[in-house]
Amino acid sequence: MTDFETITVPAHLCGYPGVAFGGYVAGVLATRSTAKTVRVDFRRPVPTDTPVQLARDADGAVALTDGELLLAAATPAEPAVEVPGAPSWEQASAAADAYRAAPPDGTVDCFGCGLHRTPATGLRLHCGRVSGHGLVAAAWTPGPELAGADGLLPPELVWGALDCPGNAAGRLLDDRRAGAVTAALTGRLIRPVPVGAGLVSYAWLLGSEGRKYRVGTALATAGGDLCAVGEALWVEPRAPH
Repeated sequence: MTDFETITVPAHLCGYPGVAFGGYVAGVLATRSTAKTVRVDFRRPVPTDTPVQLARDADGAVALTDGELLLAAATPAEPAVEVPGAPSWEQASAAADAYRAAPPDGTVDCFGCGLHRTPATGLRLHCGRVSGHGLVAAAWTPGPELAGADGLLPPELVWGALDCPGNAAGRLLDDRRAGAVTAALTGRLIRPVPVGAGLVSYAWLLGSEGRKYRVGTALATAGGDLCAVGEALWVEPRAPH
């Protein structure tokens, strides 16, 4: 049996202009799946402010479509990434400050990492290099406006915290150009995430070939307890001719 529903991603939940924030979209699909660990493959950009169709099967698979076009698909997965220890709050704060002081070119008004977002309007995942480690990280505190009715960060936004750090890892650890997109994101939520408490998002490189690179990402409390872990495949835009 397949269940259907229609969803619309609000305009402020964008990654690139007019394109829904990938981490949020992945989280929406993952919350409709029965699996604990979910892989979301992105086939086409998901538009904002446009109704799209979501279908879920009893086996845990979920598909997002626009008419006949498949936009994204979620399937049950197995966690494979080994997670390094989280940077300290102080290290992640220093890394975020360094990123904000000298952001790489091509930054956009992304819900996850936009520099002009506030704690009420974005996640502020300003991941900079962690000195002495092969990591990028950001210390951040979600505002109460982002909380669900239970006072927790909604699962869709926890998934969002697993997305943008991968872009920063490519830019700062692998010299990637601006404009890369998430091709696939696998995630697992471990514990509820309270709003108003300090969090550390971080990422590291797993592999790099051609225009593609793989990263591990994680979200932890300020004290280092893991809240969520992820693995992502990113694709860099083709070089201009």
